[in-house]
Amino acid sequence: MAMARASSGLAYPERFYAAASYAGFDGSPRAAAKGVASKFSNDSALLLYALYQQATIGPCTVSKPRGWSPVEQSKWTSWNGLGNMASTEAMRLFVKILEEEDPGWYSRASNYVSEPVSEPVVNVEMNHTEKVDPVVENGVYTTDPKITSTENGIPSETQDKDTASDGLGSVAVYDQWIVPLTSGQRPRARYEHGAAIIQDKMYVYGGNHNGRYLNDLHVLDLRSWAWSRVEAGFEVDSAESQPSRPLAPCAGHSLIPWENKLISVAGHTKDPSETIQVRAFDLQTNTWSILKTYGKPPVSRGGQSVTLVGTSLVIFGGQDAKRSLLNDLHILDLETMTWDEFDAAGVPPSPRSDHTAAVHAERYLLIFGGGSHAACFNDLHVLDVQNMEWSRPTQQGDIPTPRAGHAGVTIGENWFIVGGGDNKSGVSETVVLNMSTLVWSVVTTVKGCIPVASEGLSLVVSSYNGEDVIVSFGGYNGRYSNEINVLKPSHKSTLPAKAIESPLPDSVSAVHNATNATRDLESEVEAVQDGKREVVVDNIEKDPRKSRNEGSAEHLLATLKAEKEELESSLSKEKLLSLQLKQEISEAETRNTDLYKELQSVRGQLAAEQSRCFKLEVDVAELRQKLQMMETLQKELELLQRQKAASEQAVLMAKQRQNSGGMWTWITGTPPSPKVDDV
Repeated sequence: MAMARASSGLAYPERFYAAASYAGFDGSPRAAAKGVASKFSNDSALLLYALYQQATIGPCTVSKPRGWSPVEQSKWTSWNGLGNMASTEAMRLFVKILEEEDPGWYSRASNYVSEPVSEPVVNVEMNHTEKVDPVVENGVYTTDPKITSTENGIPSETQDKDTASDGLGSVAVYDQWIVPLTSGQRPRARYEHGAAIIQDKMYVYGGNHNGRYLNDLHVLDLRSWAWSRVEAGFEVDSAESQPSRPLAPCAGHSLIPWENKLISVAGHTKDPSETIQVRAFDLQTNTWSILKTYGKPPVSRGGQSVTLVGTSLVIFGGQDAKRSLLNDLHILDLETMTWDEFDAAGVPPSPRSDHTAAVHAERYLLIFGGGSHAACFNDLHVLDVQNMEWSRPTQQGDIPTPRAGHAGVTIGENWFIVGGGDNKSGVSETVVLNMSTLVWSVVTTVKGCIPVASEGLSLVVSSYNGEDVIVSFGGYNGRYSNEINVLKPSHKSTLPAKAIESPLPDSVSAVHNATNATRDLESEVEAVQDGKREVVVDNIEKDPRKSRNEGSAEHLLATLKAEKEELESSLSKEKLLSLQLKQEISEAETRNTDLYKELQSVRGQLAAEQSRCFKLEVDVAELRQKLQMMETLQKELELLQRQKAASEQAVLMAKQRQNSGGMWTWITGTPPSPKVDDV
């Protein structure tokens, strides 16, 4: 609902006092005051009362009413809920709400004669109290305040009738950040989380709060602006019939929408793995699973950029678990789930984390900003994904200041950059880069310490009432945030920037020229088709020149049709070839799986043989030891045998000498020689 303007030319605070008098808050006599006050809804009357008290008295300092009076308690709750809101801001909101409720209030105010009236009538039944949540203005536009009613002690959240039917319609401003009215339980305040859009719903996963990593999943319905928490399960392993381990809380990851799933890539965890993990959340079954990938995965990290280019994810940079900065480049094919590492030509960006990346024309990857351990950057690098070559083009326009922890989204050929910081303060400017001309411009600047001037916020693009809207969530700028901010880019901010006379980089100019050529061809085809329709409708008394023009148009149309058929034929062949390649890849993967199983079997057999060989080597060593001992014993045995033989020989010779004396000795009377034994 567009906000109606009063016809009054009064300035503040006179304008506020005139509005207060019209609503019956000034105590002046007025005959029809009750009729005017009673036409306000209970919610509006409570809010007007609270704003009037805040503007004229200041913050609520009175104690809460002790008696059971629903009206008095509701009024006190409404006033107390405004906190320390400035009186000037309360005046502005009072007039704003009155103008929305009664656009012609000023013209009718002069028709009344004042009479004493205490306060606007608030019709509240017993056991039904209402409170007004405060409207916080942090230098950005806000929508209508939210009313929270309590029936029989049970809180239930409702919305203003206009806001409930048209969440953002009440703020008809462009290129300004607003705080929309949301319902439901908001997620815990956080930063370095992941966010993605699927079917008009924004999913928020993980993040960091007070140094603690999170793993909860929340969803914001962008049609009703209602928060809810997703109770996620975990995929069951069919082989073991046991649920897989719960996903570890993480921060600094990337959340990518793919088909009907959310793909979470990398991120810091308390117990990091050696390589990047790829998680998937199935929106139909509400279950998480860890996807199996092939090839050599990158080292685990956080603060990287992950960009969807066609059917592949391009991962650049980040910081690993040892706090080492990276500038490597990896690509994950989502169809085959295969990792590839690329060493692109040219000079890559320096190692960094907390940068942003975007893709242009499905060919050029742009990297902006980020930080190292000592500095932040504002350089722009372009990677030609087809040729795998880095370049650093010249930036034009209002070049942003160095920053890290910012977020970016693309709308057409415009790249919006929001938030970030330089280790000193948050960045207050929202800037946009035309990716065809590389010209920067400032969309808006916010004031104060608000979430869009934070580090680690998330940014997504959605459509609301046929218009593109940029939605930010969370962030950290001295405090953690769980606030939603929305910006409607105007037609001015999304139009291509004016062409710059200075030459553009070859890579970007090539895209620009190709885009222009395509547009010219489409315009020419439309013109030819329009001409053909004119020939069919108006075929009376044709002018010869017109006939020639029509003939040439028909000839051009026929040529274009022939080229179209030829391109369609080529496309069909390419699709067939792609299908064949996919089949070959599937067969190769099957063969690879079989070979891998065989390899595992051979490895098992080899391990068994190695174990048996080890045992044999031990036995051989023992036998060698025994053999050496046997050789020693053999030598000792031979020595003993020789000694025994010598002894036996000596005994034999002694016996022979003894026997040789005989008869002659007896005759001669020579006494016998002593026995060998005696000797």
